[in-house]
Amino acid sequence: MADVDLDRALEVATELAARASETIRRPRDPGAEVREKDGPADIVTATDEAVETHTREVLGRAFPDHGIVGEEYGTTEGSAGAPHWVIDPVDGTTNYAHGLGWCSFSLGLAAADGTPLLGVVADPWRGETFTAVRGRGAYLNGTRVHAAAHTTLTGHVFLTEWAAHAHWPGMDALLAELADRHCTVRVMGSTALSLAQVAAGRATAAAIGSFHAVDGLPALLIAQEAGAMALPELPSHNQPLLLVAPGAAEETTDLWRRSGAAAG
Repeated sequence: MADVDLDRALEVATELAARASETIRRPRDPGAEVREKDGPADIVTATDEAVETHTREVLGRAFPDHGIVGEEYGTTEGSAGAPHWVIDPVDGTTNYAHGLGWCSFSLGLAAADGTPLLGVVADPWRGETFTAVRGRGAYLNGTRVHAAAHTTLTGHVFLTEWAAHAHWPGMDALLAELADRHCTVRVMGSTALSLAQVAAGRATAAAIGSFHAVDGLPALLIAQEAGAMALPELPSHNQPLLLVAPGAAEETTDLWRRSGAAAG
C-alpha cells in the first residue's frame, strides 16, 4: 500500500466538505438546469457539477498522484499503486432539486486495492460532518461517536434506500419482517446519510440493495469505525450491504439472509 499522509488528507477533505456544504445551502435558482442522466429518477444539477469540479481541482493540486472517481465526471487514473478518491458531490440530488433538506456531500479515500482509508460525509442542512480515518474511530463534528447499544430491532429505526425509484430484490420481504418486529423503517433519500446514522447510533441498522463506492464507501468506513458490523465487510460494486449495531447483529443478519436481500 502506498504511503499516504492521512492527517493531511483528512484536513483537505474536511475543508472540501465545508465548502461543499456552503454551496449546497445557497438559495437555488428555480430555473437552474436539471438534467436527466439514465432516466427521470436519475438527475443532475448545476450544483452537483460545480461541487465535483471544485473538489477535483483541489484534490488534483494537493495529491497529484492520486486517482479520482466521481459521480458526475467518472474516473481520472492516478499513478500505479496510488490511492484514489471517491466523490459524490450531492448524494440525494432528487431531494436537493425538489427543495427537501436531506442530502449530503460524500468524499473518501481508498487504497489501490479498494480498502477504505478515510471517509467524510457532510450534512449541509444540519451542520453535521461525519469523519473517520481507518483505525482511529468515527467522529461527528469532532466528537467521537459509536453505534447504538441496542440489542434488538424492536422499537428502533432501520434506514434503507430505493434503487433509484424502484424496490431491490428482497426489499419487500425484509420490510415485512421488520414491520412484524415493530421496527420503524425510513427511506430518506441519501445513501451516505442513511449509512452514517448507524455510526451516530440514531439508526440500529441500515441497508442498501446495490453498493456504489462514490456514495457508500466513506459512510461504510465511518460506520465500521463507530463499531457497526458490515455484511459483507467490503462489498463489491452493485452488491447489497447491511450495516447494524453489534448487539442487534444476530437478529438482523438472520432477517437479512432469510428475506433474500443478502443475495441481491
